Amino acid sequence: MLADPSRRIWLLIGGLALGLVAVTGRLGQLQVQDHAEYAQRARMTREADAMLPGRRGSILDSSGAPLAMSVDSYNVMVEKRAWQDRNAALAAARQLAAIAGGSPEEMVDRVTSSPAFETEVARGLDYEKAVAVRRLGLAGVRLVQDGRRIYPEGSLAAQLIGVVGRDGVGLSGLEADLDSLLRGEPGRVSWQRDATGEGMYWTGWEEVPPRSGADVVLTIDRYLQRVVEQALDKAIQEHRARGGSVVVMDARTGAILALASRPTFDLTSPDFRDAQAVSLFRNPAVTDPYEPGSVFKVITTAAAIDSGVAGPDTRWYDSGVAVVNGSRIYNWDFSANGSQTVTQMLTKSLNTGAVWLAQRVGAQRFYDYVRRFGFGEATGVGLQGEAAGQVRWPDDPNWSELDLATNSFGQGLSVTPIQMAAALAAIANDGKLMRPYVVKAIVTPQGVQETQPQVVRQVISPEAAHTVLQMMGAVAEKIPSSLLDVPGYKVGGKTGTANLVADGTYKPNAYISSFAGIVPLDDPRLVVLVKIDEPQDVPWGTVVAAPVFGQVAREAMLHYRVPPDSLVAARPQR
Repeated sequence: MLADPSRRIWLLIGGLALGLVAVTGRLGQLQVQDHAEYAQRARMTREADAMLPGRRGSILDSSGAPLAMSVDSYNVMVEKRAWQDRNAALAAARQLAAIAGGSPEEMVDRVTSSPAFETEVARGLDYEKAVAVRRLGLAGVRLVQDGRRIYPEGSLAAQLIGVVGRDGVGLSGLEADLDSLLRGEPGRVSWQRDATGEGMYWTGWEEVPPRSGADVVLTIDRYLQRVVEQALDKAIQEHRARGGSVVVMDARTGAILALASRPTFDLTSPDFRDAQAVSLFRNPAVTDPYEPGSVFKVITTAAAIDSGVAGPDTRWYDSGVAVVNGSRIYNWDFSANGSQTVTQMLTKSLNTGAVWLAQRVGAQRFYDYVRRFGFGEATGVGLQGEAAGQVRWPDDPNWSELDLATNSFGQGLSVTPIQMAAALAAIANDGKLMRPYVVKAIVTPQGVQETQPQVVRQVISPEAAHTVLQMMGAVAEKIPSSLLDVPGYKVGGKTGTANLVADGTYKPNAYISSFAGIVPLDDPRLVVLVKIDEPQDVPWGTVVAAPVFGQVAREAMLHYRVPPDSLVAARPQR
């Protein structure tokens, strides 16, 4: 029996209606509910964009010579869909690897396993290699402009300059400290693509240009920095030392002219995977405190002279031992010298004399001078990780008179090399403590911002400073010319030999040898602090560190064309 024809028609109409509802619903979902998602997909297919990196600013020495600078480089990007056929992808990757280096297999695996539309397979190509890649005409391969850091002076001042990561962010040294200034601001360019993915650069092109970072001019003199590093390397090799630091400071302004530490690292190819190598990125001249030893006797002497409790010729009796709170303190050579002057205390580096002087000054005044010279607080040089050193002050419940005694000759407290250099510079600068600095100027398109020398405080009177300078000259005169010789110039200085502190206790048979010097003595220009860690032959600062000062001072006087003392004395007086 045949079905009612009208029934079949209505069933057909109903089916069509249901289909229409389903299609309409799906269209509604696609065009309304999922509109944003599909519009984004369409834009990703049709539109392309790329970041334009802002050129990182240069780090220059005091004369404007580049120590670190950025040059154009190019990264190679590959679209995932272009390398779906593994054999074809390997063929393309081999051509790329022949120019850019790397493993073709790793390139292909990186691209095909990435969820991203395109993947970086090589970076840091120079212009010639980038042109060679472009000439290959490989499908789905494009070049993205970038920048890479180069170092025209090699690893000179490596710990001061610091390193930059793959993302262009400073990780250590001045690269990190001044990252916001150096980095600049990236730009962006966008364009339209056709159905095959090729760019339609004649339509829809939009570009926001990048802005370059500031250039930073340092107070560092690259010539003197190299002299210092070579002299330091020579001393470390000769005495089989573990390392060391040298600070050269302009006594009048606080500008750091050279700053070097060993061991160091290869700035041109830093190893980020080795934790021990990364630990060398820090700058020990500002981050690592040490006991200064007898160099600190200059500070004790300055406190005594300025406070008026003693003069260069004030006498005291050296019995060879000082007893403080039941503890016996001896001279470094266990000598007993009888009647001595304060100048002789300094030239012979007598511990007992330093104790006597500090006791005459008194605890309150002594530590007031220690604080005024800048110990126990960071200098504010502007370098990351700067340590403040450690001083146990009289208001500490654990302080005792024995602290006063040992601190007088540089034990029981710690300082950094830059702190010690700044304190000696105050004596060389009529008693004025200057804030040390390494940034001479910041150069931007808007202008040049120069750093002005900053007086922190008047520590001692000019008269006291001049007196202590002459006493330091007497110390230097006692050092044999075979160990300290700066022909034509009078110098002043003080040696130091201190036990090395490790894990809160003194390390057996381990010493730090140091020398702090000023040149020329009668018109101070430079302060040089030399610190050598754990020499293996002899520990004495006179033998280990003083020759480094002599070499640096000789070269510096010639470099800066400072007239010898004989010529200065021969000038007619107006």
